[in-house]
Amino acid sequence: MPLPVELVEGLDRACAGIPQRQLAVAVDRLISRYRDPRPATEPILGSPTEVAAYAAYRMPATFGAVYSALEQFLELATDFRPETLLDVGGGTGAALWAAADLFPSLTAATVLDQVDEALRLGRRLAERSASAAVRSAGWRRVTFAESPFPGGADLVVVSYVLSELSQADQSALIARSSESAEVVTVIEPGTPDGHQRILAAREVLIDAGLTVVAPCPHQDPCPLADGADWCHFSARINRTSLHRRLKGGELSHEDEKFSYVIASRTAYERAAGRILRHPVERKGLVTMQVCTPEDGVVPTLVAKRQGRTYRRSRKVEWGDAWPPSDLVAD
Repeated sequence: MPLPVELVEGLDRACAGIPQRQLAVAVDRLISRYRDPRPATEPILGSPTEVAAYAAYRMPATFGAVYSALEQFLELATDFRPETLLDVGGGTGAALWAAADLFPSLTAATVLDQVDEALRLGRRLAERSASAAVRSAGWRRVTFAESPFPGGADLVVVSYVLSELSQADQSALIARSSESAEVVTVIEPGTPDGHQRILAAREVLIDAGLTVVAPCPHQDPCPLADGADWCHFSARINRTSLHRRLKGGELSHEDEKFSYVIASRTAYERAAGRILRHPVERKGLVTMQVCTPEDGVVPTLVAKRQGRTYRRSRKVEWGDAWPPSDLVAD
């Protein structure tokens, strides 16, 4: 999924005056810190160089993860047309850009973050967006452990921010973010630690009266909560030339692993099951690991003799619903 052209051009301009080596050093430091499971004692981003480096290397991945998660939700909530967005921990606004790309109905948005410099860069990037909702977005500095939030948004996105907070502050942030919200999306890295933070956020959302819609096909305890595996998904990201230079990569793409939960005040119909990990195709047979409402995660085999079901199984991907809605209807 490509970034909007205006965003790619804006990131190039933001990094144009900073030496390549300086940006690369900042990227290495940020990667190391974000992989540390310990809560940060202060905001991770500080200098303008760090903010520019963060935006260049993380905005494509965050955009892709948010877009992928919301796209799965939209397949179930086909009539969801949000007009207002609250982007919590939005930094330079990747989730805002992704939501605006998926939901032309958006008319107003607010981005909250702890770092003034990130908000300033996000505002500059947004000025040339083709989306009126992105251009007119409000950018507001808050302290996540303390500040009240503007309530009542149709769509709230909390992405890649929980690792910076203590467990108590994580729960409080999710609770405040869900107040009067119609739909809440929480996204974290696709790691065991990220999965555990998503499970905790999931419980807070359920306690707040929301219904889990995606990715879970049920609202029961996660069958992977105490196991060696963890629930996560993957979004393929097209790398820009700047992205490749900063990360020292030769490939034109990378795969962003993420964990997420989306809950709604409207009880949309859930997927019949959710595919975990890449389906494996052998001659005449497709094998999938599917999270189901009744039996937890189960291996699912689809043979060639199953005709249409087999043909459909060869087209599904990690993270898709299984069986698809058209097969369920049959």
